Amino acid sequence: MRLAISLGARGLGRVWPNPAVGCVLVRNGRIVARGWTQPGGRPHAEAMALAQAGTQARGATAYVSLEPCAHHGKTPPCTGALSGAGVVRVVTALTDPDPRVCGAGHAGLRAAGIEVVEGVEAEAARAGNAGFLMRITQGRPFITLKLALTLDGRIATASGESRWITGPEARRHVHALRARHDAVLIGAGTARADDPDLRVRDLGISWQPLRIVAAQHLDIPLAGRLAQTARDVPLWLAHGAQAPAPMRDAWQGLGAQLLELATDAQGLAPVALVRALGTRGLTRVFCEGGGALAASLLRAGLVDELVVFTAGKAIGAEGRAGIGGLGLGALHAARRFDLIETRALGRDILHRWRAVPV
Repeated sequence: MRLAISLGARGLGRVWPNPAVGCVLVRNGRIVARGWTQPGGRPHAEAMALAQAGTQARGATAYVSLEPCAHHGKTPPCTGALSGAGVVRVVTALTDPDPRVCGAGHAGLRAAGIEVVEGVEAEAARAGNAGFLMRITQGRPFITLKLALTLDGRIATASGESRWITGPEARRHVHALRARHDAVLIGAGTARADDPDLRVRDLGISWQPLRIVAAQHLDIPLAGRLAQTARDVPLWLAHGAQAPAPMRDAWQGLGAQLLELATDAQGLAPVALVRALGTRGLTRVFCEGGGALAASLLRAGLVDELVVFTAGKAIGAEGRAGIGGLGLGALHAARRFDLIETRALGRDILHRWRAVPV
């Protein structure tokens, strides 16, 4: 099952809105096939493994990181494929909370005479598909907030200079993280200050995450790198009702997709933003700031994981803070995160933190 979970992780960032599932077929104590969900969500992991196994699937045990689907969608249900191939035992890690499945897959397998074992390595499988599970159960994607900070928590000098706080090893790791998410999210301030294109570079991969900018007034440069590449890599712009019509027309003409959202006193309403992304099928979003967007997500309790890169530099109080104001009146009101990973990346330190459920 651990192998199945690791195989499923190969699809992260490429299979949304589907889950990233892995499947391993074992016959007479020997692995005869492996499969994982393919880009775009089809074929499913089980179908890939069965095709690889051929006649060796008969009499085999299938280890699947999520309950096999039981409904007819773009492809036939995996329960029928497993039964038809002669699989005699299915071991799963999790029940699929999708209402179209949600136990029906397990029940269908048992009705076909297949032995079913549930709950094997459930915690690891839940972590691996946290984004899909969150979209189904809470209607929003899993949000990872990345911060690249100096020792004193700054992301730029007072003048806005930020390239480069961290070294090449940390920056390369950021690109690897982008590739494992469905989308990269920034705010309008970052788009104006850094002119990023948000694409994955220097990793030799053939896909790119979706790019999203939260810009209440669509006040981002029409001549910037995002605009120049809007037809090459999908670009979504989340804005408020106040966004000027000429800017809307201009961005749509460049190929961007616009999402009009509700606003609050601070700008775009963060809950409206993440729910709109969930409605459109996104399961994992990598937020790269800046400080105002980071603060809005933290205030709303929408940050599920923090990835913090700390460099051995100090800028001082006049530098720009990594996180904007949170309006906390007491220490106990601060959201709690648990440390789950620490490692050195060149001369920098990576800390990964997971939000503590409230």
